[in-house]
Amino acid sequence: MLFERIYDDDLAQASYLVGCQAKGEAVVVDGRRDIAVYQELAKRNGLKIVAVTETHIHADYLSGTRELAAATGATIYVSGEGGPDWQYGFGGERLYDGGKITMGNISIRAVHTPGHTPEHLSFLVTDGAFSDQPGYLLSGDFVFSGDLGRPDLLDEAAGGTDTRFVGATQLFASLRDKFLTLPDYVQVHPAHGAGSSCGKALGAVPSSTVGYERRFAWWGKYLASNDEQGFIDELLEGQPDAHSYFARMKRENREGPAILGRRAPLTELDRAEVAQDLAEGKATFVDTRPNGAVHKGTVARSLNVPAGKSVASYAAWVVNPETDKNPLVLLAPDQAAAQVMWDHLVRVGIDNVAGYVTGMEGLPTSTPKLIRPADLTGFDAAMVLDVRNRSEHTAGHIPGSHHLSGGRAMWHLDEVPGEGTIVTYCQSGARSSVAASALRRAGYDVVELAGSYAAWTAWRQTRESVSS
Repeated sequence: MLFERIYDDDLAQASYLVGCQAKGEAVVVDGRRDIAVYQELAKRNGLKIVAVTETHIHADYLSGTRELAAATGATIYVSGEGGPDWQYGFGGERLYDGGKITMGNISIRAVHTPGHTPEHLSFLVTDGAFSDQPGYLLSGDFVFSGDLGRPDLLDEAAGGTDTRFVGATQLFASLRDKFLTLPDYVQVHPAHGAGSSCGKALGAVPSSTVGYERRFAWWGKYLASNDEQGFIDELLEGQPDAHSYFARMKRENREGPAILGRRAPLTELDRAEVAQDLAEGKATFVDTRPNGAVHKGTVARSLNVPAGKSVASYAAWVVNPETDKNPLVLLAPDQAAAQVMWDHLVRVGIDNVAGYVTGMEGLPTSTPKLIRPADLTGFDAAMVLDVRNRSEHTAGHIPGSHHLSGGRAMWHLDEVPGEGTIVTYCQSGARSSVAASALRRAGYDVVELAGSYAAWTAWRQTRESVSS
């Protein structure tokens, strides 16, 4: 058996390829939309992808299930559990509790594990050439290393009302009746790692075992004492902010993401034509440099989505393809870098990219406004806006600041004053730059706090030291 984990650091998301080398067949579980990685992996190992499936209707990225099936001819398998409100809107075989996908000696059995979502499946994998008992659990967003999938996303991102309590109860039952009935040796391979918003304390270790989680995970004591209410209380406390784009992901994944097919490589655009499109409001410029470079000058009304680890996340904060119909123009050093960024963007359904430019010469530029921490006191700001996560704001913030995380800001503009100057900050400046660029593009007067909260804290400590 071939068992491969494919990890996306951007979205802290894991997908899996399980293959039977004897039969030359493979299945992909929880694949993403830029599918070349799975095709290349299968080809390198002499395998044909014959099945694609997913553990649940995802909220944080667009599924590649339909994309892979269209490219390879693989059969689609999706959950048929969860009731009528949680049925997929596209074709494919429906899997129910106990249903199987078989490839040669390998058996993949669906286990209905509701809680994170009503239709959620986990997959028990048995390598029949080695044992007649399952040895691996693809746990999706059910059990993570050291944590559990949050049951409140349906309230936070899918328009639910108090579904978190039903979900938490279901999660307790799924642990008791499904997970903890498995042998301790079964390996647990989750769909997310540290940094994901699908839980509050995900470990960075890529896998675990049933026995290890039973003994050491925070929830083990509640299951051991059958303390359901204590479990629910701790599970729901302190969950991170859910990004607003999650609602779009849920909807598109349920209906079926658009199939991209073979994408032509991005091309370098003529800057004079780009300047004309920007002047006419027919394009959106994306400055992919770090915030420090952007603060020295950028294209007027551009969005700052820095290249690197969090491209997909940051882009989804500030680009809503359902309402933002302009094609994106990426600032990139070369075609390869632009292509990598586009691969990340399609993971969250931002498909409309016109091309790239390698510089800003000939384009209209402006310099974002900054304010030093020492000048913030007494500054006539309509709002000081903290765009960090809720837990960061709770742990410490600038007095009088309003909290609205970067991933929610553009969907909650009713909380932002329409007149006056808004001062934005995060921890070190990167997230503030992303959010501030989107607010400026929307017409708000925005000043960024130089160095953000870290610099303000250092200034305050210095002032207090001098005063004492």
